[in-house]
Amino acid sequence: MELKKFLWMFKKDILSLWRNKPRLVSIIAFPIIMIALFGYGMGGSIEHIPIAIVNMSDGDLTSNTVDAINNISIYDVKNITNDVELGKHLVDKGDVKATIILPANYDDLTNIQTKDVTLYLDSSDQIASQALVPTTEQLFIGLNNKLSIEKLSKLSSPGTNSGVSVISGASSIIDTIKLEINNIYGDIKYIDFLVPAVLAMTLMFSCMMGMGQSISGERETGELARLFMTPTNVSTVVGGKILSKLTIEIVRALILLITAIVLFGIVIKGSILLAIGMLILGALSFVGFGIMISASTSTQEDYMQMVMPVSMPMMFVSGVFYPIETMPWIFQKIAYICPLTYLNDAMRSIMIKGSGIGDIWIDVVVLLGFTAIFFILGVIKFNRDV
Repeated sequence: MELKKFLWMFKKDILSLWRNKPRLVSIIAFPIIMIALFGYGMGGSIEHIPIAIVNMSDGDLTSNTVDAINNISIYDVKNITNDVELGKHLVDKGDVKATIILPANYDDLTNIQTKDVTLYLDSSDQIASQALVPTTEQLFIGLNNKLSIEKLSKLSSPGTNSGVSVISGASSIIDTIKLEINNIYGDIKYIDFLVPAVLAMTLMFSCMMGMGQSISGERETGELARLFMTPTNVSTVVGGKILSKLTIEIVRALILLITAIVLFGIVIKGSILLAIGMLILGALSFVGFGIMISASTSTQEDYMQMVMPVSMPMMFVSGVFYPIETMPWIFQKIAYICPLTYLNDAMRSIMIKGSGIGDIWIDVVVLLGFTAIFFILGVIKFNRDV
């Protein structure tokens, strides 16, 4: 090995990296972003799940129950109302993950009738449901035991027919409060929760990574330069790349969807045509993003270095594996500027909730907006001479 040439090659690559500032920044930023996401977004416990409380009674027990709920970190109480329909509507609309409904007889301690508390639960979010159900059960078991002890002490106090009273009041002592779980979308398995988001995530990665080979890779090998020697404009090249990539990725997504249905019995409760339409719209958005980045990169390696700090964090903050509502507030803000968040939401709504276009119109409009912005910037920035 020739030492001088060896050091010269080393210096050349370092200087090349130093002069390519976007690539240098991405190399430094990517590990920082990933460890922050794992440490803060994925490494903690599930907390601050948005819920509502329907309070149809008034008294000490109700006040104590509301205070207990507010003091448990897993709950983030967004609304307290006495309107049952409003409480349910908040869950149906997706504003909260669950509503705890306290019945009208909740504070009537003289009534031996069981107090039926209802947890009206958005079961489509399986991760949040798994955290909410046992916590809520433990909360009301504790309240029930406390009330039972109080009742037992009253029944056993001097001056009462203690033996007969305790026996006759036994059922009311044991079942003072009963919690009923209302899973509004049925029992959802984790695979049901995961598949729609995995479809969207797979589409994102394949579209973004594919555009690196399709444009930056061909630019690096000289194929794009030879293409532009012919009388061909930028819009023709970009349009052809979009159509071919879109066709490949939709076929890939459909194969993944069919495989999930066959192997795991996934059921699409909504329109399968609407689900395919959302996949096409999502693919357009991600292809547009790939064109925007590859428009000004000269090599495939540069493209990958610029895309990875965007695509990998997007996978974690967009709610693929973990509810957005339970993440630190800064990650929640980032999530809502990521197209994958809206594609995830739309696919889960269609496949798990059976939603129609009227329920996901916001997701559609946002994805259309992202698509338009990415394509406009991609065409404007496209450098056929790089």
